[in-house]
Amino acid sequence: MKVSIYGSGYVGLVTGACLAEVGNDVLCIDVDERKIEMLNKGKVPIFEPGLDEMVQRNAASGKLKFTTDMDQAVEHGLFQFIAVGTPPDEDGSADLQYVLAVAQTIGQRMTDYKIIVDKSTVPVGTADKVRNKISETLKTRNASVEFDIVSNPEFLKEGAAIEDFMKPDRIVLGTDNPRTTELLRALYAPFNRNRDRLVIMDIRSAELTKYAANAMLATKISFMNELANMAEHLGADIEQVRLGMGSDPRIGYHFIYPGCGYGGSCFPKDVQALERTAKELGYDAELLQAVESVNNRQKKRIFQKISQHYKGQLDGKTFALWGLSFKPNTDDMRAAPARVLMEALWQQGAKVQAYDPEAMEETQRIYGEREDLKLVADPEAALSQADALIVMTEWKTFRSPDFDLIKSRLAAAVIFDGRNLYDPDFLENEGFVYYGIGRGQ
Repeated sequence: MKVSIYGSGYVGLVTGACLAEVGNDVLCIDVDERKIEMLNKGKVPIFEPGLDEMVQRNAASGKLKFTTDMDQAVEHGLFQFIAVGTPPDEDGSADLQYVLAVAQTIGQRMTDYKIIVDKSTVPVGTADKVRNKISETLKTRNASVEFDIVSNPEFLKEGAAIEDFMKPDRIVLGTDNPRTTELLRALYAPFNRNRDRLVIMDIRSAELTKYAANAMLATKISFMNELANMAEHLGADIEQVRLGMGSDPRIGYHFIYPGCGYGGSCFPKDVQALERTAKELGYDAELLQAVESVNNRQKKRIFQKISQHYKGQLDGKTFALWGLSFKPNTDDMRAAPARVLMEALWQQGAKVQAYDPEAMEETQRIYGEREDLKLVADPEAALSQADALIVMTEWKTFRSPDFDLIKSRLAAAVIFDGRNLYDPDFLENEGFVYYGIGRGQ
């Protein structure tokens, strides 16, 4: 099948590569000429495990192509996927200007039947806006061309996106036309072989499903962080509490890890957008407000522990920082807790020696050259004469380090663990001063 995908960012590129991998003829479109030039040279502008190889393999076979040509894009695909960004507006609502610009582009050029698929995370009612934009644009051309709108939200985890697409838990389709449903069933058949993963519903319900899923996961994280902060005052260990909670099958172990807060491109933006939708409806979504508030506070928790340990005297201190990305297996630093921490340390006159397996270039792009930030080649180099070690991302390479080496390299044996990777009793027996999240301290 022929597929056009507008937006060659995280969602669009993964979607395009995976659809091409099973034999479809995919054309990825972006207005960023530099990005398309990179992709045509076989260079992938984001880090996602397995994506480079998949893009290069399918580009070489001719099943995956890249262009900035909108005429070619609209003509190419029966399926027109919209996978452009929906950044938060100043009031927290999703900015739909790029989605509607694509809708207008399609309306200006389409000459035969198209299925327009909303893949971007968008508020409830966006499909109606896309439909209206295309209809209005066709009317200005005095053209009558049939089309259908589908909501097909993505559920890709950064760091596991290829596996999530190739072996999905569910494929949510919001449609209002049985014919469209069957055409999409055929498109997704290769990912739907051993059991029916399609969840068919109306368009507005599909749009809400994406926000509801992310808001639920964010709620679990904020709830555990709230409990972790209480555990510190109660002398309890939240990690033991987590094991006791997770053993209840009604709760489970997923997304109940306490830490220094969630970040990334999805949870913060989607919780804000859903909260904004509630306000527009005149509904006070108190739980969503609390989820966001708790998370914003939690991102400052490690800095508070550092400031308390040094009695507010941080000027001239140097800190080793392990982990910059908001989670492992990605270079994404959007809303990353490490950014909140570094900026707070710099404001107090401290310096940072940082290492991350993938996010070094992104850190350089965001912050540029500065005297109080040193990006180093490996975790050990970050330790050199630092006053303490701070862990902000749970990369596997940080999970079982050489503590004797850490102790010998640091100016003082102090660890601030924002992801609860280490055993407090073991480290204290080894002579470390250890601060975790909710570990009874």
